[in-house]
Amino acid sequence: MKTNASSAIFLDRDGTIIRDRDYLRLPEEVELLPGAVAGMKALIGAGFKLFIVSNQSGVGRGYFTMKQVDAVHAHLCGILAAEGVVFGKIYVSPESPDQPSLTRKPSPQFLFDASKEFNLDLSSSFMIGDKLIDVECGWNAGVRKSLLVRTGYGTECERISAAALGNAVVVDDLERAAEWILSLNRNPDVP
Repeated sequence: MKTNASSAIFLDRDGTIIRDRDYLRLPEEVELLPGAVAGMKALIGAGFKLFIVSNQSGVGRGYFTMKQVDAVHAHLCGILAAEGVVFGKIYVSPESPDQPSLTRKPSPQFLFDASKEFNLDLSSSFMIGDKLIDVECGWNAGVRKSLLVRTGYGTECERISAAALGNAVVVDDLERAAEWILSLNRNPDVP
């Protein structure tokens, strides 16, 4: 554990915080998922720093540009800031799955980068997402626990990848994920 290091929550974007629109490119298409704001506010209130870690293969596939991704993020951050939710940083991997990438999930590189840049203790941090690659990203980084939400692709992932999910925690949504994480304060011996 790093001296005076903070704990963080690493969040997938599409299907975890906002509705998955299959290659979202327009800010006005951003729709927060039920429970997302409440969950993030509870985590911030408990002292966690929040980060988004997102694969945006639509850039690598030529469907939209990084400028459009940045516009979506500016809009999302504006909506959430009004609710008291602020991210330490948003990490984006723009490569398509067939392109070489050091950062595309399930790579843990962005979590390692955030750990260095923001003095984070990954062993007391969490990864939350709706796909197996999100869970694996957290495992690969050595976070305390990876959580799968049943929003987005989560329900399908739970159904077809149950064996691969191993010791991941599976919950209905981001609000339930926050409740599970915060329950660890009441029972710190949970692995």
